[in-house]
Amino acid sequence: MIILPVAQILHTVQYCPNEVNMPGGGAMSERRCRAWGSGWRGTLLALALAAGSAAPGLAQTAPAAAGKQVGVMTLAMQDVQQVYTVPGRAVAQDQVTVRPRVGGVITAIPYSPGRPIAKGAELFRIDPTTYEAAVQEAEANLASARAAVPQAQAAYGRAEKLLNSGSTQADLEQARATLEQAEASVLAAQAALTQAQAELGWTTITAPIDGVTSVAGVSVGDLVTAGQSDALATITRLDPIEVDMYEPAARLQRIRDDAESGRLKVSENIRVELTLDNGATYSANGTLVAPGTSVSTTTGSIGFRFRFENPERRILPGMFVRGRIELGTIRAILVPQLAATRGRDGKLSVWVARDGKAVKRVLTEDGTSGNSWVATEGVAEGDLLIVNGTTGLAEGAAVTTVPVEIDANGVVTDQTPAGTDTTTGGGAAAPTSE
Repeated sequence: MIILPVAQILHTVQYCPNEVNMPGGGAMSERRCRAWGSGWRGTLLALALAAGSAAPGLAQTAPAAAGKQVGVMTLAMQDVQQVYTVPGRAVAQDQVTVRPRVGGVITAIPYSPGRPIAKGAELFRIDPTTYEAAVQEAEANLASARAAVPQAQAAYGRAEKLLNSGSTQADLEQARATLEQAEASVLAAQAALTQAQAELGWTTITAPIDGVTSVAGVSVGDLVTAGQSDALATITRLDPIEVDMYEPAARLQRIRDDAESGRLKVSENIRVELTLDNGATYSANGTLVAPGTSVSTTTGSIGFRFRFENPERRILPGMFVRGRIELGTIRAILVPQLAATRGRDGKLSVWVARDGKAVKRVLTEDGTSGNSWVATEGVAEGDLLIVNGTTGLAEGAAVTTVPVEIDANGVVTDQTPAGTDTTTGGGAAAPTSE
């Protein structure tokens, strides 16, 4: 193998005299020299450039690739209102079905269906002819019974005076029995009259409660009977209205444990609001009527009944609603929902930036507050939560953090630097002199 120093080869390639003495013996003509040198020229130039780039101080080292830019916000511990949303269903405080207490033919229906009605208002009239006759008969029987009493009293008085002188003890006892029977007949006649008068009064059917009436189930001329199964009408009290809400027994136990441990500060007045089917929030606040005392064997929930004012009758019995119950406050961290994802295993996770790296954290949440999760474990105060740029993040990936904010509508915006004059198009604020 022929080895030539680089300097010699360059000199040979450049000048190529008539005859070149090669190391190790032999000679090379000028023509062969130039052909041989042209093949080495490109190789030598590449080697020279490589040597130059590797030489210290001849080229600058390329900067390391910057991490992915992500928007972050600093998490802080705060007092969070403990709010639970539970399903509910409205029920009437009072609802009665109107049925006749006496039989007869309906002669009038004086009320207007669907209108509020007061207690004692007239609803139906039944033909009173037979009941008026019954009252008159009872009055006559009472008068006859009362007329027999004085005669019996006089006979008893005579028998008592003539005892042992014209009247025996048996006669006296008989006279006493007759007097007592006459007095009893008066009481029986009085009771019959009271019954007849009551039945006559029942021919006019009145409203037993305040409320709103339904459409009549009968028409004028229909024959009704006492205690029939078919109702004549229904009266429902809509103001106030009551709502049955259902809380899972397991969550109720957790709430009780939090309250006993002091983690949950229970408010003196529990605030309850309703959300209707159309998403509107009902303005009235509810009060607890009766707490649940048993757990449903089918749903595992406990029912609580609340009462709400309902002057506009917007809530009707049977309507499904959502109850928002504010129990008190807890110390927790609010994590925006847009920064969290829930995996197939149901676990909630977020990304935080730590030492320029992306770190995944699994959260323990206890409900929501507005557009944020109430995180009790998984993140700590001061953590940099990644809220923007999470797509494609991997554990340990390099990140460059940019402070951002989230407005009331859940939109991520760049955080305004401290000392920036926002009134002059974002220019730097003028320094102050001391």
